[in-house]
Amino acid sequence: MIRVPIRPLLSSLALLAALPLTSIAADTVKVGVIAEMTGSFADFGRQMTTGAKAYIREHGDTVAGRKIELIVRDVGGPSPDVSKRLAQELVVKDNVDFLAGFGLTPNALAVAPIATEAKKPTIIMNAATSIITTKSPYLTRVSMTLPQVTAPLGDWAYRNGIRKVYTAVADYGPGYDAEAAFKKSFTALGGQITGDVRMPLTNPDYGPFVQRIKDSKPDAVFVFVPAGESAVGFMKAYAERGLAAAGIRLIATGDMTDDGVIDALGASAVGIITTHHYSAAHESPENKAFLAAYAAVDPNHRPNFMAVGGYDAMAVIYSVVRQLNGNVDPDKAMALIKGMKIASPRGPVEIEADTRDVTQNVYVREVKRVDGKLYNVEFFTTPAVKDPGKEAARQP
Repeated sequence: MIRVPIRPLLSSLALLAALPLTSIAADTVKVGVIAEMTGSFADFGRQMTTGAKAYIREHGDTVAGRKIELIVRDVGGPSPDVSKRLAQELVVKDNVDFLAGFGLTPNALAVAPIATEAKKPTIIMNAATSIITTKSPYLTRVSMTLPQVTAPLGDWAYRNGIRKVYTAVADYGPGYDAEAAFKKSFTALGGQITGDVRMPLTNPDYGPFVQRIKDSKPDAVFVFVPAGESAVGFMKAYAERGLAAAGIRLIATGDMTDDGVIDALGASAVGIITTHHYSAAHESPENKAFLAAYAAVDPNHRPNFMAVGGYDAMAVIYSVVRQLNGNVDPDKAMALIKGMKIASPRGPVEIEADTRDVTQNVYVREVKRVDGKLYNVEFFTTPAVKDPGKEAARQP
């Protein structure tokens, strides 16, 4: 767990005493977005910010007489210290009304004390470790948690004949969450975990790990790695080491077959089973509108679940600003966010009042070719899934 000391923040945030907590006079609602815009995780930032811009394009840039402005800052990768510094600057120098973004858990956790001290509603667009929203009453999330999208996969795997699984996850918070959730749901039905490994988050050589998996001869390998380059790298090692030919299936969270990079996975991806909360192939009027809005901003890339996180974060912000008639009071904003329902491109979403996390559908999908391109085709839905990682918080 990353600990960010409160005391050094006090001098930086002392200037806030001179600022009104309610933004009434200003003509602009400022949204400070901290995102991974460069480096290995640059696709995270591009997807989130493009999703946010798509919402603004579709719904206009003015709400309740206030212009909506995105102020994007590049954190460059998993860098808690930089994330904390950028948040301080956005709060003190830019006087933002909301903080948002955060593709990676360490960056989100680092900002929690600042959100609390400055009373800034902070919307997580992607980072998926379960504990994040517990770290500040001003944090909420519109994306997912890894336990939420992973637990249904353990259930599906056992009920579809898989009995022995080797788990392979990235060595950081979301990986631990995914590993624990899969093991719990799979073994509860009688499944056996034949081995497990945690792999480096940055610059991993997946070959030796994949060979170890092959040598253990499981029925399947469960994988969580971050979307993008990591997923492509693991898929390459899986194909090169011949696991499919050895009869070892690959099952994963949707990060592995992320819509933004799925074509780069190649033909070996066909047939992979994943569970996740969004697919570009999802059939609904809301998703059709989202895809069109995204294409208008970026016609060269396919949107993924992070883009939906950016899009839905703006839906939350627009709703709050509209209901508060442009007067963004932080505590009133958080009261409105609790229990808010969103007609999302992924399906119905509700932000739980007690945890400020999302309840949403989780879909089982199979990679198939559709009109010559790879897509995650949904074939089973587990409706209204809460985050299993917060079960204790829901106890009376």
